[in-house]
Amino acid sequence: MTRIVQRQDVRAVLDQVGSADIVVGIPSFNSARTIGHVVHAVQAGLAKYFPDHKAVLVNSDGGSRDGTMDVVRSTRIEDQAAILVHHRINPLPIIATPYEGIPGKGSAFRAIFEIVDALKAKACAVVDSDLRSITPEWVELLLKPVLREESEFVAPLYHRHKFDGTITNSIVYPLTRALYGRRVRQPIGGDFGFSGKLARFYLSKEVWETDVARFGIDIWMTTTAVANGFAVSQSFLGAKIHDTKDPGADLSAMLYQVVSATFGLMETYPEVWKKAHGSEPVRTYGFQYAVGLEQVNVNVDRMLGIFREGLRNLRDIWIAVLGQGDFGEVESLGSSGTDAFHFPKGLWSRIIYDYALAYHRKKLPSEHLIKSLTPLYLGRTASFVLEMRDADQTVAEEEIERLCEEFEKNKDYLLNNWK
Repeated sequence: MTRIVQRQDVRAVLDQVGSADIVVGIPSFNSARTIGHVVHAVQAGLAKYFPDHKAVLVNSDGGSRDGTMDVVRSTRIEDQAAILVHHRINPLPIIATPYEGIPGKGSAFRAIFEIVDALKAKACAVVDSDLRSITPEWVELLLKPVLREESEFVAPLYHRHKFDGTITNSIVYPLTRALYGRRVRQPIGGDFGFSGKLARFYLSKEVWETDVARFGIDIWMTTTAVANGFAVSQSFLGAKIHDTKDPGADLSAMLYQVVSATFGLMETYPEVWKKAHGSEPVRTYGFQYAVGLEQVNVNVDRMLGIFREGLRNLRDIWIAVLGQGDFGEVESLGSSGTDAFHFPKGLWSRIIYDYALAYHRKKLPSEHLIKSLTPLYLGRTASFVLEMRDADQTVAEEEIERLCEEFEKNKDYLLNNWK
């Protein structure tokens, strides 16, 4: 794959800029409607909190056809001095470039990492291009711990609606926390801060011609930082407002992408996660406050319908993956009415470990295997929604904490069966 920094147009801008203290990357695809707000917030954050640092904004675009890159090139703060306490004397350099290679967010990130390396930047932040809730303070919270050399990787910490981010809440967070022993609450959050040293480490990994470059880059970045001993923290950013999805809608593609990447990383770092016992919190920056959250509407009947359909159509696969005992427990759930439906946390943790073991043993093609998890995931999610429908955010978060503890308690089941 051609390095982005070898392209003549990019090289010319890099030679003109020379070096930078900070790089802020915004990967994008058809984001013209929202990216202008994101660029404004980033520029304002850099001007307000890092006026004495040389900064570069990088838009790494995946072939947008709606004028996304034109919006980035033309976006400027009209009157910085009137808005901010500090202001920049020189305009902020912007590099807007289409990335090349396998289409996907990982390819966009690789281009950003290469520019961080070429400019010898000390710190970098990446933020999603469709954020409606980003503020200038996000820039400070993601970059300052890195510039102070207190952290090498800063994950985001958001308040989200209790029914938003169900793949994170029910699988990715409990599993990665139990595996690696660190409580990074949003391991696939999408907005991160990291050091130039860590960006160069990411570049050295042979993953850029794999599925990581198409999807799974967020969990790959988080896990790679944790598993390789980099100083990891998280910063509270308030609410993450984006286009939320009903967890009962078709999330099978996203489930496959995220879970396959997470299971693949287990194959990369078995000697790390086998040694971790329990979990410990990571350092958290930022003042946590209550935020208003957009409602997430959930179709529980549809989720339970897909779960029961799975019992009819996937019986042989589920028996092969789960064994007769746990399958028997799953099968007994099928006769429960909606109001009485309850998917036990302990059973769910064993199911995820059974799927990790089946992936490890290559019992089925990975896509076929993980997509057969979808009805089980929807059954577990429906159970959570039913139990938490009248609960507030705090109570729902306490329930997720109990699920994480169940994953940690049952980790020996995984260890004893991993060959």
